[in-house]
Amino acid sequence: MDLAYLWFWIVGILFVGYFVLDGFDFGVGMSLPFLGKDDVGRRQIINTIGPVWDLNETWVIVAGACLFAAFPEWYASLFSGFYLALLVILLALILRGVSFEYRHQRESLRWKRGFDTMIVVGSAVPAFLWGVAVANIVQGVPMDADHNVTGSLLTLLNPYGLLGGLTTLLLFFTHGVYFVALKTDGQVRTDARRLATRSGILTVVVAAGFLAFTIAKAAASGAPLLGVTVTVALIAALALIGSLMANLRGAEGWAFAGGAVTVVCAVLTLWTALFPYVMPSTTDPAFGLTIANASSTPYTLTIMSWAALVFLPLVLLYQGWTYWVFRRRISRSRIEQAAAAAAR
Repeated sequence: MDLAYLWFWIVGILFVGYFVLDGFDFGVGMSLPFLGKDDVGRRQIINTIGPVWDLNETWVIVAGACLFAAFPEWYASLFSGFYLALLVILLALILRGVSFEYRHQRESLRWKRGFDTMIVVGSAVPAFLWGVAVANIVQGVPMDADHNVTGSLLTLLNPYGLLGGLTTLLLFFTHGVYFVALKTDGQVRTDARRLATRSGILTVVVAAGFLAFTIAKAAASGAPLLGVTVTVALIAALALIGSLMANLRGAEGWAFAGGAVTVVCAVLTLWTALFPYVMPSTTDPAFGLTIANASSTPYTLTIMSWAALVFLPLVLLYQGWTYWVFRRRISRSRIEQAAAAAAR
């Protein structure tokens, strides 16, 4: 296989990893107003991702770095044309990260609620805008012959892009609520399972519409991997329904696993629909960026391939070890005991 095509799929897998891991992070953050009945409950929810949220976010840094090195033309067009949307995502992520660190610095309820609000906003905005951005990459954007995106932020807010944003928002929310149910006990766990049922039904409806829209666009454009796109989309739909059924039975681990498979297959649906383009042009198909005309030199890709072969397994092992160490449920009683000890 040509290394440029190999790296197209590697970059896709890196974004899959990011959306799976940071996706449920976003969902946990967005669930605070619905599940956090008091400060102890909110701390219980936040502590489910406390040890791992920053590690999860490194996936987007790695994905962006690989995109820059493997497909510099794609990186340049994407980050210039989507500058404002990506800037808003970055600011939201900064706001969210700061809130996690500063929330517990004072006992003031007003102080904590202010940072809780920033966690919710800092989770919801990226969850929505990532969907908008990826949907527009698949659909195509207006580009000139020099591969400059000629549209604006309003260009991205088209029906397909907005539906993509709503889909990722709901999918990440439901995935995050599954994680809260898996990692907590007591009332928060019970409420999370109930909330996941309600949000899951809405997610099934919206996601089905978006996947059908994506398949229709891929068919209209003559996508060479249409059969794969349809197959992966069906797996995503079945996994989402299966996760909802598992949640109803109280099988929290299976529900979370089903949510993860849904995110994986949803992203792969978009990636296969995009192939062999990396950024189609709606102005003129000839102006679009393909895997062939956007990639780096074979020498660069060869060096990157060897580096990935060495370091990617190490990263995966470290991340797996981290989740194993922090695998236990977050108990409400322990948080209450810690708060009582600190008050003495």
